[in-house]
Amino acid sequence: MKPWTVYLVKCSDESLYTGISNDVEKRVKAHNLGKGARYTRGRAPVKIVFSEECEDKSKALIREAEIKKMNRKQKLSLVDKCL
Repeated sequence: MKPWTVYLVKCSDESLYTGISNDVEKRVKAHNLGKGARYTRGRAPVKIVFSEECEDKSKALIREAEIKKMNRKQKLSLVDKCL
């Protein structure tokens, strides 16, 4: 089984969406097909800009919540560290 991952995607309107998945590539494809989260449905195409593996789903959910509390500047600093 693939590890749980927290990810950030940049939407076509330049907004950022945070989510978790144990198959990020498949999840990003779903977002781009309009079958992902409601938030991304009208904002495709999306591009993955950050990902971080977690020990398990519980840790991924906790990290997702931490990232969602960040402001845009803080989220973009995560992206910069990833590059």
